[in-house]
Amino acid sequence: MEIQAVWPDVCGNGKIGMENDIIKQIEIVQGDITRLKTDAIVNAANNSLLGGGGVDGAIHRAAGPKLLEECRKLHGCRTGEAKITKGYRLEAKFIIHTVGPVYYKEGHERSERLLKNCYENCFKTAESKNIQTIAFPAISCGVYGYPMEDACRIALKAAEKILEKQTSIKKIIFVLFSENALNTYQNCLKSMA
Repeated sequence: MEIQAVWPDVCGNGKIGMENDIIKQIEIVQGDITRLKTDAIVNAANNSLLGGGGVDGAIHRAAGPKLLEECRKLHGCRTGEAKITKGYRLEAKFIIHTVGPVYYKEGHERSERLLKNCYENCFKTAESKNIQTIAFPAISCGVYGYPMEDACRIALKAAEKILEKQTSIKKIIFVLFSENALNTYQNCLKSMA
């Protein structure tokens, strides 16, 4: 799947709730996160960090067996936390693994707090390695059942919050695999105007 940038179509004249400088640092694309050339991509992992389905499985397959070897040494990851590995065969230098909440298991308020923690901990981990460009999938929106629109709002607010600060992070990319997810992100951005 080819990566397509869609951010300019969404923001039009730039009149949304975010400052123009922040808008320029956020990009929304449709495509395969494993093909993106960035400092880091985020893996929507499970607690074991040993691979799974969806984005997690795709990242493990694309990065190769050395990723699994390194992940075994990390001894898993708790929901809401983040851990970092090398990118191995990926274009990205690093993979930041985070475990999103299972939506109905956790309950709405707890799920929201844990998903916010995912983004905040990914950004902290990125800053610790002086990462400038980071790409995210739609964390918890697959089999974990998080409503896409709610998750999108949390992701965009977290991005805005980190970009308002003086950090190493200069560009945040949201990589969405399906057209439905892309449309949801577009509508979410329009509603934040």
